[in-house]
Amino acid sequence: MRILLLAVGQKMPAWVAAGYAEYAARLPRECGLELVEIAAGRRTRHADVARILRDEGERLLAALPRGARLVALDLRGRQDSTEELAARLGAWQHDGRDVALAIGGPEGLDPAVAARAEETWSLSRLTFPHPLVRVIVAEALYRAWSLSVGHPYHRA
Repeated sequence: MRILLLAVGQKMPAWVAAGYAEYAARLPRECGLELVEIAAGRRTRHADVARILRDEGERLLAALPRGARLVALDLRGRQDSTEELAARLGAWQHDGRDVALAIGGPEGLDPAVAARAEETWSLSRLTFPHPLVRVIVAEALYRAWSLSVGHPYHRA
């Protein structure tokens, strides 16, 4: 199973790229995490945000591999403990399909992406800057995987 992190935005700060890369590299091949950056729309003072979201959503859905399970990251989604995420990760692996986790831009995800998603996941009731979400997701997945295989990284 591959986990694709479909994230709106390119050219992230070095600390974001380094943090994401650190945890993505720790995951084993059978649970590999791959980043797919989606071009963000240009935001100006008078930009049509609804159009920008729609365009980003179309690009995101175009990057979705055929047959993959789409999970939208959204504030209104399901919040999991590490143990629950480990169980969810195991269910995804058992399902056998690739999983695509969708991270929107500053305004979130286009409603069409949320409607297409099979699941919705919330990292927290807190709002995080979308670049930071890449790092948090990568670490959370690594922690969940380590728990599921008895690796000492996760110490509750």
